Amino acid sequence: MVAICNTDPFNFQDLCVRESWSAIFPAAVVFALCVASLPASRPLRHLFGIIKSPFKPYLTLHEAEALDNASVGGGSAEEDSARADFKVTEVVPLWRTVVFVFLGLLQTIFCLADGSFQLFRNPQDIWGGARPFLVAATWLYTVIRPIALPAVAVPFDLFAIYTLELCAGVLRLGGVFFDHGVMGSPLPSTLAIVALSSNLVMIIVLLTVVLNMPLAVPSNRVKKSEIGLSVTPEDYTTLFGWISFSWIYPLIRRGRDTTLNEDDVWNLSPSFQSRPIFIKFSTITRSSLLRRLWAANSLDLLLDFFLTFTSVIFDYAGPFFLKKILDAIDLENPTPETDVQHLWFGRRACTRMRSELMAAIYDKALKRRDYSGIIDKDKQQEAADKKAADKSDAPAKTKKEKAKAEKDKAAEADDPKAGADVGKIVNLMSGDANRVSQTVSALYFVYGAPFEILIAGTFLYQLLGISAFAGFAVLLAGWPLNSYIARQGIRIQKGVLAARDKRMGVLNELIGAVKFIKFFAWEGRWIDRALDAREVEMKWMIKARINSVMFHLLWTCAPILVSIISFFVYVMQGNELTVSVAFTSIALFNMRTSKRDSCLDSSDLAVALKRIAVYLDEDEVTDQVSSLKVDRTTPHLPGGSDEEGLGLANASFKWNEVEEAKADDQGKDKDKTPSRPLSTLSIDSATDVSSPTDETPDHRFELRDISVMFPEGELSVITGPTASGKTALLMAMLGELTLLSGKIIMSKNPSRVDENGLMHAISYAAQSPWLRHQSIKNNILFGYPYDEERYNAVIQCCALQPDLEMLEDGDATEIGARGVSLSGGQKARVALARAVYARTKYVLLDDPLSAVDSHTSRFLYDRLLRGALLANRTVILITHHVELVLPGAYYLVRMLDGRIDTQGTVKDLRAQGVLDDIIHDATAEAQEAPVVEETPSPTLEDAQKGTGDTKKPRKLIEDEHRETGGVKWSIYKTYLKASSYWIWALLGFLVLINQFLGVGEKLWIKTWGEANKDSNTTNIYLSAFRVFASPEYESPVDGYLGTFHYMNNIHITPLSNRGIFGIHWPSAIQHPLFYIGIYAAIGLATALESVLSITAQYIGALRAQLLIAVVRATFRFHDTTPQGRMLNRFGKDIETVDGVADSVQAVNSSLAAFFASILTIAFVFPLFLIPAFFIGFAYRELAIGYLNTGSDLRRMESNTRSPIFSDFGELLEGIVTVRAFSAEKRFLDGLHQKVDTTTKMWYSFWMTNRWLLLNFDALGALAVLITTLFSISSLKGAGYAGLCITSAMAFTMSVYWACRFWTALELDLNSVERVVEYLDLPQEPPEVIESNRVPAYWPSSSNQDSMIVVESLVIKYAPDLPAVLQDVSFTLKAGERVGLLGRTGSGKSTLAMSILRFVDPISGRILIDGIDISTIGIHDLRSRLTFIPQDATLFSGTLRDNLDPFGEHSDVECLDVLYRVQMMSPSAHPSQIGSREASASSSRAPSRPASTLGIEREGTAGTASVATTDIDSKATISLDTQVSAGGTNFSQGQRQLIAMARALLRRSSIIVLDEATSSIDFATDSKIQTTIREEFTDSLLLTGELRTVIDYDRLIVLDKGQIVEFDTPLTLIQKEGGIFRDMCLKSGSFSELEASARAEAEWQGV
Repeated sequence: MVAICNTDPFNFQDLCVRESWSAIFPAAVVFALCVASLPASRPLRHLFGIIKSPFKPYLTLHEAEALDNASVGGGSAEEDSARADFKVTEVVPLWRTVVFVFLGLLQTIFCLADGSFQLFRNPQDIWGGARPFLVAATWLYTVIRPIALPAVAVPFDLFAIYTLELCAGVLRLGGVFFDHGVMGSPLPSTLAIVALSSNLVMIIVLLTVVLNMPLAVPSNRVKKSEIGLSVTPEDYTTLFGWISFSWIYPLIRRGRDTTLNEDDVWNLSPSFQSRPIFIKFSTITRSSLLRRLWAANSLDLLLDFFLTFTSVIFDYAGPFFLKKILDAIDLENPTPETDVQHLWFGRRACTRMRSELMAAIYDKALKRRDYSGIIDKDKQQEAADKKAADKSDAPAKTKKEKAKAEKDKAAEADDPKAGADVGKIVNLMSGDANRVSQTVSALYFVYGAPFEILIAGTFLYQLLGISAFAGFAVLLAGWPLNSYIARQGIRIQKGVLAARDKRMGVLNELIGAVKFIKFFAWEGRWIDRALDAREVEMKWMIKARINSVMFHLLWTCAPILVSIISFFVYVMQGNELTVSVAFTSIALFNMRTSKRDSCLDSSDLAVALKRIAVYLDEDEVTDQVSSLKVDRTTPHLPGGSDEEGLGLANASFKWNEVEEAKADDQGKDKDKTPSRPLSTLSIDSATDVSSPTDETPDHRFELRDISVMFPEGELSVITGPTASGKTALLMAMLGELTLLSGKIIMSKNPSRVDENGLMHAISYAAQSPWLRHQSIKNNILFGYPYDEERYNAVIQCCALQPDLEMLEDGDATEIGARGVSLSGGQKARVALARAVYARTKYVLLDDPLSAVDSHTSRFLYDRLLRGALLANRTVILITHHVELVLPGAYYLVRMLDGRIDTQGTVKDLRAQGVLDDIIHDATAEAQEAPVVEETPSPTLEDAQKGTGDTKKPRKLIEDEHRETGGVKWSIYKTYLKASSYWIWALLGFLVLINQFLGVGEKLWIKTWGEANKDSNTTNIYLSAFRVFASPEYESPVDGYLGTFHYMNNIHITPLSNRGIFGIHWPSAIQHPLFYIGIYAAIGLATALESVLSITAQYIGALRAQLLIAVVRATFRFHDTTPQGRMLNRFGKDIETVDGVADSVQAVNSSLAAFFASILTIAFVFPLFLIPAFFIGFAYRELAIGYLNTGSDLRRMESNTRSPIFSDFGELLEGIVTVRAFSAEKRFLDGLHQKVDTTTKMWYSFWMTNRWLLLNFDALGALAVLITTLFSISSLKGAGYAGLCITSAMAFTMSVYWACRFWTALELDLNSVERVVEYLDLPQEPPEVIESNRVPAYWPSSSNQDSMIVVESLVIKYAPDLPAVLQDVSFTLKAGERVGLLGRTGSGKSTLAMSILRFVDPISGRILIDGIDISTIGIHDLRSRLTFIPQDATLFSGTLRDNLDPFGEHSDVECLDVLYRVQMMSPSAHPSQIGSREASASSSRAPSRPASTLGIEREGTAGTASVATTDIDSKATISLDTQVSAGGTNFSQGQRQLIAMARALLRRSSIIVLDEATSSIDFATDSKIQTTIREEFTDSLLLTGELRTVIDYDRLIVLDKGQIVEFDTPLTLIQKEGGIFRDMCLKSGSFSELEASARAEAEWQGV
């Protein structure tokens, strides 16, 4: 440029420079476009590919549609053809091409003519002649492009060229008038001006055409009429709509006056939908999670980066132009558009990342190994350490060593670990994925900072010279402190997250087992346990808060100290510190240092990414197991490599456990036996011998050397004693255990179908049925198509017909979470029906017969196991009822201690004579199965059977409640009250102080200016002159925005001669340090105020009422509320409530700033109030639309988030079943849909925010323009002009922030709203009624005649429902054992529950030992009774914690009960046996004879095989054995034994047993029955199993809510036509039962 024009290239006053730039720049762009389209050599192509790869869009719209299309497989033929026809038809309107070509040609011809004329007129000026040819070449490109490559969507190359040409045209025409007006040059000819003007008009026409072109064309999948209704208009809006965000306006208009619903919000663009994003994300392979995320989002992040750079330049252009305005009263205004766009790109990356991570976490959950039974290593290690410490007499470590070890351990403890439990995985999905995406959207803080330092440094150097950098010495000195605080921040963040995981783990366990906790009246202890976890979390949070206060202090004081030191050095060098220099520098220091929280944000990002990465790297199951890992696209060839059949070959397995990294110190790891527990308890005898008895290792279980092939198309039976490894064998075949050697023979390929129409797939019914929170019908169908005939057959054969007839809504009855509304037997049969309904070749059934009564077992055997539905299918059945199923079985396997003891066809085994022993051992007389199905929990079933009118199925679970409209004042009140009014009074006071300090600062600067003797200088500068889309205004709403010091840094110096307060201040030139000192004092006071206000906020936060309200809520509430919903309240909502104080304070501050700016303006420049009124009105209109729409969207976002987590929790519990059925893809699709629903709310919310930002920015610019014009015309001097502009800026800024924060506050209070809603739950009766405490001995067995008296009891579940129990009366004696019998739904469970007061009677009463139970507290009642439910629940901790949570018994007593319930063999602890025998024998009453059945069983229980089991497996349990959450490391039978031991330990006078031994093999069961007979001699027993009640004292038989029979077993079994006799006859062992009853009657008569 210097060579061409002989002047500075940026001297725009020169005509040649202007013309040259106008020609060169557009031509360079065209040249670049042409070069890029040329074919390149291979190495070049490769190089370009590498360079271009980060700039490629991750997923284009049509690519996303195609991916989505391809992935939704398995549809009908028409759907498949529709998928094949996916296409985008592009019809380019002819008129558009004509306009482009015609106007482009005109321009080209004109430029060529102009160039020829110039060369002809002045041949010496070659450049002058060449320039128009260059411009003509540019225009020629715009002619060829629409013809060669016609585009329907926006041609961005043409848009760029037209925009550059527009700038060039403005520069040319503007230059002409500038030369004329400023330089006094004559105007060119009229023709030239017309030509320049018409050039501009043409360009504007072309730009208008481009701006009205759509961004994309809808494919044939999209109905054009739906765009803007259900299809997002964002993809198809015009370029102008995209730039101005006007596409979001229809949503805001709709949301302004009406409450939005889910259907009102259009769906996400396909390029943001979870499924296509995830499909593409899962194909990206990189070395770390961070790199994968970068590869997937690089374009958006790079655009965000470049636009941030532009934005920073505009930011600093503000002060630069203000100086120009004030110097030359000339106005330029930086535009906000780059900002809004860079925020849009950042938000896009963040939205996409959130979906990617959520889907990746869910997908991993479907593939990872099942660690559900894993126990807490930390707890185990703690216990071991404690023991070791007690024992070791080694010399104690020095204090220093100890402290160091502690510190290392603490640092290690907070690192994320593998083997995440349900609570933690849900946290990863809700917390960490969100944190990563939020931080990413605020990343521009991090990369904007270096630019700012550079620009600010340059400005400061110009102002202060070298002394500018003296101040930066403070920053260098503060750096170590800063990095220390940041390091602490990371460490604390890890601690907070680990503590939060632990708290969620405790809550998960508590809410999951809340009913059980109520049975035992343990709520108090569990509430304490959860509060302790919360306490630990709070401690970490307080540390985090202190840390952030330190950070805040550091960063608030830094700019003040920097400016003081710089000024001090500047003055000491002998320079004169003028006011303009001082203000400009202060403003620049402030702008530089307002970027604080970014370091902490990026540290949060690192922690969250690490946690997710650790989880995503956990072990996965093999391709054989997971259908997601197998590519099904290749056709299966007959005779291919897939092995046929189902079985194991020389296989050994162990339970899954987290493999620990090998520690250097091998010895250290030895005692850390990796523990995944054991569905059973055996351990190599070798280990057993070597370990001393008192340090029994935790029981580990392995399946060893298993070889078995199950015959195709036949019924195979697996049997064996409790804890012998039967379930483990099934799990091994499903691939859910860790294979140590050998191989699994199993292939799942649902696309292959055999000649019987069966898929090569597996269906599975687990021992503890896993049901989904859906209707019974949907549970049975499990996503398979509905086939009415087959479905009805399944219902019939699984004996579900009678149950469905009894339920009001039949098979449409909704099952609560975990099947709460069904009885155990119904759950088992629904799970069985699901396994049978699927047309699979292999059916694995884990002990379904133990949960049903004897005649149901017989029915299932006859109709199902031998029926048509299971014909030709390979059925593997685990059962104790060998004798019942043997006639139909083909193959039998007997397990013992993790090995196969016996296997073979039934025929061969019979021939060898082995069969009788097996039958004998199992004592599997089918008649011994429970007579009546165990009791359903008293929810819907009993209650519903009366009302028969047909109507829409009743929803068990109501939809989640959503508030509408603004947040009610009562919510504010509740919150303020909970966090103490005093704190809020203090905060209010601090806000006022803050504003006073702000005003004081301005006044002091005014004084400083007046004290400057040269009072004619313009003493003004403003730091707050910033477009408010600038970065820190976007700090994520959850981060607190400092103290708005930038709102107060508006430094103004109105000119006046009188000193402030009439004082004559010293000269600023002679005493500059005096002024600096007072300025510093004001600054430090502001810093102190901000730290105080932050500290005060941190003190106020909601207390623990929520937990107590939920735990003490009624049974009904827990039945009808999904666990995920409660956990969402405790997780995300509590986290939000913890931060509400920030939002309230932010609103207070921005409102205070708003009023301060209004008052300033009214005082200084009242005329501005006129435009301010209109601008304010416009703001109000925009704000109302935004607030109403925004709060609706955010509320829907939190409500649509709940189902993701409740479903996710549900999936994690049933992952084995889901994988067995190969149903993972369906679950993943369901997740994509839910993620899309919640993301569309979230994304729409942020887009409304961007729309608001852009409009507010435009209004802000307008306000400044009006003010400037006003002030120029009506005021004298630049001083007042500057003051008015700054006030106008402060006004618009505070309005925007008040708006943003108000919305944020409304949304945060939405969480308070949701928490408060749970504070008013229906509660159970009081724990304790002080005036009515029961005596210590109550209930005492001395009151022989009437221990329990029930008088005319009537119970209803709701006033409008029929009575479940009608007029029931009876009296039971102390020590009497009573059986409670009746068909399902007869009211058995309701009666049992009413004794524990889970339901209160409408009339009548229950007296226990003379006290009416409705007059005493429920804790007093329940703690004196013992209820053993069928689903025995265990909690994480040691075995001792489970037996005796309050530590009321000695170890000896605890071991004793374990021994009595056969959990431990007598040889386990020989030292204690002697004393135990003595104490036991003295305490026992003379035993009554065992029943005839019992005697027979006792005989076989001592056979060699059982004895070895005892010694091998049971010796390895000790009181310190760790129990995993839910007790999943024990088999179901063992859990029931432990529950039994728990009851023995409590020694209540009244014990209610509910089928408590259904999953135990008969040998063990017989021993337990003996124990019950001997131990509970003075206790009353209510139970419902035919084989156990036959020798009880009396039996109660219920039917339809009334007592129909009540007498001794012998009387009832002989009563012709009686219900009880009928049951005995159906059981198939009438004679034995009668003999037992007779033996008992004789003993009683003796």
